[in-house]
Amino acid sequence: MADEPPEWSDVDEDAIEERVVELAEQGFDPSQIGLKLRDEGVQGTPVPDVSLATGKSVTEILDENDARADIPEDLRNLMEKAIRLREHVDENGQDHQNRRALQNTESKIRRLVDYYRGDELDEDFTYSYDAAVDLLE
Repeated sequence: MADEPPEWSDVDEDAIEERVVELAEQGFDPSQIGLKLRDEGVQGTPVPDVSLATGKSVTEILDENDARADIPEDLRNLMEKAIRLREHVDENGQDHQNRRALQNTESKIRRLVDYYRGDELDEDFTYSYDAAVDLLE
């Protein structure tokens, strides 16, 4: 694993941080921001690893600039999946395989909510389908 950015990637740290905040304001998640910086770069130069180039992770940069999302990316993705599964199961009541997938997904969500409660989420937050729909609208 590399300890410093490659020689060909000489982008200014401030320019990278500005681009990270700009992409976050456009609605991109931290993982998508990393991919965009890798593929498109900053000032025409790709950024292979944000943490090597700046000394900070994408989420740390977003925290410093108050541009972080309301709920963590992994929890948001699971909630979106649960909503899609719930809608599918409501329309297709005999689909027991996806009913089980919904149960497993909601179980993962509840465990993540317990993990994030107090730090990333409010102390009194509890998962429900309606709460997920309201958060993701």
